[in-house]
Amino acid sequence: MMKAWQMNELGDPWTNLCVAEVTLPTAPKGVCRIEVEAVDLNFADILQCQGSYQVKLDAPFTPGMNAVGKVIEVGENSGHAVGDRIIGPTYKGFGGYAEECFIAGTQATGLDDEVDPIKAAALHVTYGTAWFGLHLRGNLKAGETVLVLAAAGGVGAAAVELAKVHGCWVVAAAGGAEKTNACLQMGADEVVDYNSEDLYEKVMSLTDGRGVDVVYDPVGAHYFDMARRLVAWEGRYLIIGFAAGTIPSAPMNHALVKNYSLVGVHMGGYRGRDDKPFDDCYRELYGMLVEDRISPLVDAVVGFDQLPEMLQRLANRQSKGRIGFAPGR
Repeated sequence: MMKAWQMNELGDPWTNLCVAEVTLPTAPKGVCRIEVEAVDLNFADILQCQGSYQVKLDAPFTPGMNAVGKVIEVGENSGHAVGDRIIGPTYKGFGGYAEECFIAGTQATGLDDEVDPIKAAALHVTYGTAWFGLHLRGNLKAGETVLVLAAAGGVGAAAVELAKVHGCWVVAAAGGAEKTNACLQMGADEVVDYNSEDLYEKVMSLTDGRGVDVVYDPVGAHYFDMARRLVAWEGRYLIIGFAAGTIPSAPMNHALVKNYSLVGVHMGGYRGRDDKPFDDCYRELYGMLVEDRISPLVDAVVGFDQLPEMLQRLANRQSKGRIGFAPGR
């Protein structure tokens, strides 16, 4: 038996999560059971709890899309052994917000003991999403100009850092001085404060009226209508998600006359269709982490009991960078 946070019905996780004593079944084929060291809190976890994420889970389930930990049981053909330290996506509702969870072993990556589990967990989804968006889908080139929306959040901060590592000039947009200062610490060249500055006017001034080569948008809603006007001739608008809760409509004539591309980025959609990009992505990201070329911004690390409160903080956009969950704390 072990403790786990469970959703017995869909809704806001800070309201509906319940602590349960759970016994996991025998690890299925291709799956590892791990003792959880660290999990990264993702906005997508909140959407999944509310029933509005692309991948649906039926209650009851334990959220937490990825986890780091030591393998304590292996299913057939899992690709790992008991005692291995791995990180990977969790399996079919046996998520990481628990003392133990299931990991899809065939999709997991081995981690050396010296790698910080909180930073590794923080990197897995957010930096993975940024890598798929900027590199695989966005075909980012050194020297290009990138505008990152919600740049102080986890997915945005990852995009700022990866774009800088790739040799780009980055404008980071966020709300409030505390968040824009965090963006500068992450390496942004310029910042725009949503709360006190006009996004369009500031970016056009910074780019001498040209606009930007790439917009990285995890927010949607009315931010889309502001940012689409900032895409330069033959630029790319990367559609990462809709954290603001509203899916915008695109005036396609605008894309036509400026010859820019609206590019969808669904990292999870590659699973089962083309798995090779995941190998390339994590080989590069964990290599950069070990070499200290990237360092995920971690706002807080919480223990088991504080999880619902911190998910609400994440939903209210009161965090900078990532929030880590370490059930053993």
